[in-house]
Formats: sequence, structure tokens, C-alpha cells
Amino acid sequence: MAVFVSTIFACGGSNVSNGENSGTEVTSKSNPNTTGESSASASQDEEDIGELLATVGDIKIGSKEWMVIAARQTPKQGSELSLEEKEEILNKLIDHKLLYLKAKEMGIDRDPKVQKLMVQTLMRKEVYAGVRNADISPEELKSYFESHPDEFVVPEKVQVRRILIKAGESRTEAQASALAEKLRKEIVAAPEKFKELAKENSEDPYRKRGGDLGFVSKDGKPGVPAEVTEKAFGMKVGDVSEVFVAGGGHNIVTVINRRERVERTFEQMKGSVLRKVKNEKYRALYDEFVASIREPSKIKRESKTLSDIEVKAPHRYSEPAPTPVDRMPTIPRAGKKKGK
Repeated sequence: MAVFVSTIFACGGSNVSNGENSGTEVTSKSNPNTTGESSASASQDEEDIGELLATVGDIKIGSKEWMVIAARQTPKQGSELSLEEKEEILNKLIDHKLLYLKAKEMGIDRDPKVQKLMVQTLMRKEVYAGVRNADISPEELKSYFESHPDEFVVPEKVQVRRILIKAGESRTEAQASALAEKLRKEIVAAPEKFKELAKENSEDPYRKRGGDLGFVSKDGKPGVPAEVTEKAFGMKVGDVSEVFVAGGGHNIVTVINRRERVERTFEQMKGSVLRKVKNEKYRALYDEFVASIREPSKIKRESKTLSDIEVKAPHRYSEPAPTPVDRMPTIPRAGKKKGK
């Protein structure tokens, strides 16, 4: 890729004071009106890049970007960066822009991961920066807490183990029922064998975990039949259920742990309330921003093509996968940033 590179470097230098931990202080001594090109560049671009130092293709490198890097450098000799050191910084910036243009030429900006990163950066700069902790009053937080009480309660949960035996090509319905009854008798006689028997016999997605479904609330858990949850909540820790039909097979469940419902005070949950309030504001700002840039004339939907795409659900009894989460845009953390 042929890229024209012109370099304009102000040799007036910069004042540099070397601090042990603070980095290098850089200030420009050049006259901002020295060249018409610099002022033209500043007026041409929406953001002020400072004095023009180099042009790579259609990308301008300004003194502001250069100074950010220069401020982190420690002079090899004396208290000032030498001209050679200054040029080295500029050369690295030029290389970076060349690589960026090459990546763009190769279509790397079309990579979904790269596009996602670009969107996140845009959101942080244009949307999320407008929401600060200091702008949210204690009264607003308290109001949110009082109007959303269920969001700040730890619900009652039970930890469940399950064995599922299905009928199919290898066994009839009667055989599946008989096997489940046989396994239940073994478990009642020796409860500690539940995990081992689940690994050997269960056709539940959690078989490799010894049938451990983890902690389940009364609202249930994706992939766990409601009948299993309901049965478990009617049991005491250590109980073994009768064999019952649910989720396409014969089930045996046991409860191995229970956590009681816990209610939290506003002071205990203040940080969580702040995150939720900020997330609501972020989503509202996101919707508003997207609406402002959406131009129907630039969007063409191929509805028929979309409807013709076949999407098959994963196999019902495959190993459980992490719950999919839509992470675009990522909502920034509500905690205070360092130095603020």
C-alpha cells in the first residue's frame, strides 16, 4: 500500500522536567500561527489536534497526541528529550497510523469483534460519559430502592441433585420406570451414592456434575423443568423424592442444601442501587443516541431472507452452556474511577 507521508516537525523543542514517578512534563513553545497549514488543519478537523506534525494518508498526527506519549518518556540524558527521541515518538505514531490504514484496507474493521470495540468506545465517549455518580441524588437512589423491593432481596434457594432416566431406542417406558425405581432404592439405602449413580445413569444435562443443578430459586432455572423445581421446594434437606415424570423422563431429586430468603437494607444495597439507576440512565441515553443517528433511508431490510434462515435449537440434552448475554453495548461499571 502506497501511503504518502509528509512530516512537519517543530524543532523549537519542549520544556521537560524529569520526575521520578510523575513522568515528563511537555509543553509546546511553538507559535500556533507559524504556518497556515496548522491553523487550516485545526479548522478542518472537528477536534483540535494541536499543531500538525505529520500526515499519513488522510490521517493527521497532531502535537496533542504526540505530547500524550512524550509526557510518559524519560530523557536518556539531561532533563529534556533530544530531537532524536522526539522523532522516535513521532515515528512510532506514524507506524501506528500506517498499521491502522493497512488493517482498514484488509477489511479488519469489518470483524465483528473490532466493530464491537468501536461501538463500546463510541458509547463511552458520546453517551456514558454524560452520567456521573455526583448527578444522582440520594433521594433518587432511595426512591428507586423503595419502588423495586424485590430486586434487592436474596430469594430462597435450594441446591438440587437430579437423575433423569428416559425411554428411547435402548429402553421402553416401562424399563425406564423400572430403572429409576431401582436407582431410587439404592439411593435411599445409601444417600451418598446419589452423585455416583447420577454420573453413571442420568441423561440430564448436569450428569457430569453428578446431577448437581446448583442453587435454584422458586422462579426456576433455564433448562430445569418447573415440576423439578416445585418438587424440590416441597422437600427438606436430605430428602429423596419418589420417582416422578417430568422433562421427558423419570426423575429422582434430592435437596442437598437450602438458603433462606434474605432482605437487605438500603444502606447495605446502596452500591447495587447506584449501579441499577445508572444502568437505566445508560439505556435511555443509548436509545436516544441510536435514534438520533438512525436514518431509515440508509437501512434496507431483507425480511424474506431473514425468515428463510433456519436456526436449529441445540440438542436438548447437551452439556449446559453459559447463559447468552447481549453485551453490546456493555454498560460501564458504576463505581468511581481512580482519581475521582
